Amino acid sequence: MGHDGDCFLVPGPVRMNQSCLDALSTPVITARGTEYRDVMAKLNSGLRYAFNLSPSSPERKNQSWTGSDGYKVIVVSGSGTAAMEMVMANRFRPNDRVLVPTNGKFGERVAEMGSRFCNVKNLKYEWGRAFDFGEIEEQLARGNWEALAICHNETSSGITQDAAELAEMCQRHNVAFILDGITSVGGLPVHPEQWGAEAVVVGAQKCTAGPSGIAAIAVNQHFIDRCNAIRNQGDSNSVYYLDILPALKKGDDDQTPWTPAINPAMGWAAALETLKEEGLENRWNRCASLAKGVRNLFTDLGFDLLADEYYRSSTVTAIMYPEGIDDSWRTKLKDDYNTQVIGAQDHLKGKMFRVGSMGETPVEEMIEGCNRMIACFKECGLELPDVDVKKYFE
Repeated sequence: MGHDGDCFLVPGPVRMNQSCLDALSTPVITARGTEYRDVMAKLNSGLRYAFNLSPSSPERKNQSWTGSDGYKVIVVSGSGTAAMEMVMANRFRPNDRVLVPTNGKFGERVAEMGSRFCNVKNLKYEWGRAFDFGEIEEQLARGNWEALAICHNETSSGITQDAAELAEMCQRHNVAFILDGITSVGGLPVHPEQWGAEAVVVGAQKCTAGPSGIAAIAVNQHFIDRCNAIRNQGDSNSVYYLDILPALKKGDDDQTPWTPAINPAMGWAAALETLKEEGLENRWNRCASLAKGVRNLFTDLGFDLLADEYYRSSTVTAIMYPEGIDDSWRTKLKDDYNTQVIGAQDHLKGKMFRVGSMGETPVEEMIEGCNRMIACFKECGLELPDVDVKKYFE
């Protein structure tokens, strides 16, 4: 069975399914009644599943936000960046030293954001190049770091960091591990408890195929204890809307401290039900299979991929344009072939395109999208060998 209509192969915001769209269109309800508490309980339980945490009850008044592993999930009415800011602003004091290795735009955003709230050292690596673990180990061994913070999956350069290796370093050097998992949670293997991660962030519109503008954090007890201690010591950062302490006080009651993003919460809860139906590991495997097919296909066609071979992401593939091709190809692809991929950012703009393989993207859509991309490249004058695209996704 093929795919008709548009091919939307963007690495977030991704296409939302009909149950999510239907939930988004629910008539308005009050934010403080039992009806919305029911929504929050369902959402919290779904988030714990997406975060790969121990299960919780989707019923209100049953501690939906926590489980046997001690992690708590906090819904943030804002994008993933707002959730990441909540983590950095509340967990650290202005003089705390935080190490942030980066190899793409979103890691650099973590470093820039963190520098507003703590003393950040940004170990800047070339976009798409793996971290130098020896250098990170050397830094952590000095014993004067409060935390290591990373962007786990870097969509700007198509690379996934070795979180397990970094987590082991953090545990050995008694350093907090903070994870921007905005584009990995729900699409890549993430193991908060096993990694000892103090905080993990997710954005709804990426791997979990929810709406934009709502996000969540999973935090462990040590994170919560540190936030409370910092506030009591009186040397905390200035926060109000993103103050995590009121959010923690409201959690037991399936509530948020401020007016929540009511309809996005409904839509996200529905999307997470779809994730449960598919199965978390099944989604990880489908995303990995789609990305592997894209990588192998374009490599065989003679294209270069940006990211280091052993660290390539399963939710987005960064592909360099051949000589003579630029973003006018992407415009033509959208206008003439009803297919969307995304371009590059900053210094790589016009030199690369990115294919998303996250969310609920079916294999038929990816196959059709790749066929259209090849046809569009050929129309733009690029000589490419004939290939059976479908075979790359079997």
